[in-house]
Amino acid sequence: MVSSFTEWDPILQAFVATVFTWLMTTAGASFVLGMKSIRRRVVDLMLGFAAGVMIAASVWSLLIPAMDLAEADGVPRWIPALVGFIVGGFFMFGIDRTLPHVHPGLSSDQAEGIKTAWSRSTLLFTALTLHNIPEGLAVGVAFGAVAQEGGTTLAAAAALAIGIGIQNLPEGTAVSLPLRGSGMSRRRSFVYGSLSGLVEPMAAVIGAAAVAAARPILPYVLAFAAGAMVYVVVEEVIPESQRGKNTNLATGGAMAGFALMMLLDVALS
Repeated sequence: MVSSFTEWDPILQAFVATVFTWLMTTAGASFVLGMKSIRRRVVDLMLGFAAGVMIAASVWSLLIPAMDLAEADGVPRWIPALVGFIVGGFFMFGIDRTLPHVHPGLSSDQAEGIKTAWSRSTLLFTALTLHNIPEGLAVGVAFGAVAQEGGTTLAAAAALAIGIGIQNLPEGTAVSLPLRGSGMSRRRSFVYGSLSGLVEPMAAVIGAAAVAAARPILPYVLAFAAGAMVYVVVEEVIPESQRGKNTNLATGGAMAGFALMMLLDVALS
C-alpha cells in the first residue's frame, strides 16, 4: 500500500491525505454527541495547540522549501518567500473581509464580512470553515511540490498532513460545541462540524493542481500557502485562544503544537 501510494498522481495523493485530515475533524466533532459542553480552559488549550501546529507547518513545510527551491533555481532565496507570503496574507484578508462570519463567543451583531441575514449558526459555521481553507491548500501544495521536485519530500508532505490531522481532532470538537451552544441539535452540530473540514480536500486539490500546472511559480505557491495560514493564525486562532483569559494554557498549547509539528517534519523528512 505504501509503495503504491508513492506512484499515485500528486493531486490524488493530496486528496487522500486531506480526506484523512477531514476525518480527524469529523472524529473531533463526534464528541458533541456525548458532551453537553467543554470547559473554556480546554478550548483555549486546543486553539493554542492548533496555532502552534499551523505556524510550524508554515515555516518547515512551506517557507523553508520555498527558499531552498528558489536558491536551486538561481533566484534570491527571499524573493519568492516574501512575495508569496504577502500575497497569501492579502488573499485571506480579502476572504475575511468578504465572507460573512462570526467567531465563537460573539453575538451576530459582531459578525464580520458582508452584512447578511444569515443565522448565527450559519455565521459560526462559515467562520470555522474559514480556518480550514489554508490548511487544505498547504497540504495540496506540499504534495504537488514533491512531484515537481520542489524542495520537499513525500515524507515531509505526509508529516504535514499528519500534523494538521492531529490538530483537527480537537479543532473539530471546538467547532461542533459552539454550534450546539447556539441552539443546534447534537446531530446537526456534528454534521456541520464535520462539513466545516470538507473544504480541506477541495483546497488541497486546487493547490496540487496549481503546482502541477506551473512549476516556475512553485516557490511562490508554497509561500502563498504559508502566508494564508499565518494570517488565519494571527487574525482568528490566537485571539480566540486568548479571549477566555487562559493565556498561559493557550501559550503552552501553542508551544506544544509548534514542537510537535517541528518534530514530525524533521523526523519524518
